[in-house]
Amino acid sequence: MSKIYFIDVTNRDTVQASRINLSKLQKTMVNLYLCEMGIHQSEFAFPFAENERNYVKGNLELQAKGAMKSLVLEGWCRAIVGDVEASIAAGVKDLNLSISTSDQMIVHKFKGRLDRDAIIHEMMAAVRYAKQNGTRTIGVNAEDASRTDMQYLIEFGLAAKEAGTDRLRYCDTLGFETPHAIRERIRTLAEGVKIPIELHCHNDLGMAVANSVAGAQGAIEGGVDAYINTSINGLGERAGQADLLSCILALKFARWETAYEIADDIDLSMSSKLANYVSYAFGVPIPINQPGVGANAFAHEAGIHADGALKDHRNYELYDHELLGLDLEAPPPRGRVITTGEFGGLAGFEYVYGQIGVIFDCDKQASEVLNLVRYASAHNQLPLTEDELYLIASYPEQVRTIMTITP
Repeated sequence: MSKIYFIDVTNRDTVQASRINLSKLQKTMVNLYLCEMGIHQSEFAFPFAENERNYVKGNLELQAKGAMKSLVLEGWCRAIVGDVEASIAAGVKDLNLSISTSDQMIVHKFKGRLDRDAIIHEMMAAVRYAKQNGTRTIGVNAEDASRTDMQYLIEFGLAAKEAGTDRLRYCDTLGFETPHAIRERIRTLAEGVKIPIELHCHNDLGMAVANSVAGAQGAIEGGVDAYINTSINGLGERAGQADLLSCILALKFARWETAYEIADDIDLSMSSKLANYVSYAFGVPIPINQPGVGANAFAHEAGIHADGALKDHRNYELYDHELLGLDLEAPPPRGRVITTGEFGGLAGFEYVYGQIGVIFDCDKQASEVLNLVRYASAHNQLPLTEDELYLIASYPEQVRTIMTITP
């Protein structure tokens, strides 16, 4: 039976949303947490962009050292040879190449520069270049696929397959789809192109999660694997996109006629840590009603509900809060607190690191890491978390590279 994989796009799609951003170090932490959670792939960068170059280099080095286990670090670029060439030069071996396919975009975005035939020609040239120059996996993105004529979409997908792509990404760029419609369209597309289908669903009408899981259902019914694109806490462009945890919970606990197999060996106990870190780094609170990790997700006050939950929590809860690691999150310390950061000294620095079990071999090593901690604090413009401090001490050279931004 076909399987479902997850590709998280927080570090590509979400960071390009208006009004929010992550530092390069914070993006690296997201990759590390996704790795610990067991997610298949992170769309981690725009590898052709100069401002991403050192971040890309540092993360690839961390991957080579085993710090990211089996997490695939995939880069996004436009489906043009120049972007692909620059991405390969940056060392990225896994790519998703994107180009618009709807008549709306062709007419009103490209303004006559490209027509349907030219779209396919440009895409195939980029895929072939990637294939011939050592790219390991290639996904082709049909931007605005949900408003693209199905016959043309199949023609586009078959051309991508002929050129050597491994997956076709169906982009519901404006959140236009409905669950029933996307299931039918994806099944038709899967049967027509016979390669795995990615679902990239935005939340403009509040249906991104439902559309993603329904689309994955259609792909499996069409005989191919499904790859669901997600973001952490559902953040992303405009109204956001499919929330990672919500999609996983839906596949695991919703009513299905048949069980669907998630290929990733997911550790849901990382859910709370990941959600809270991203909320902290972006400066965007988790909604009180967020599935799984919101403050009210397991809260009961109404008399009937409280009585039922106390008798047997299954009366009003589909899954256990312990499953999501909610009980592992420690509250912020109170009373006397010693921290280290941009203006910290050696004594406080060594005390803080001692609290997380890191002891330095000599003063020289401690001073070098302290210097990095000071820069990292300035880089993030936030107090550093314990996991960030641990990363800095464990991989100082890679962290130095990641934080180096030279205009």
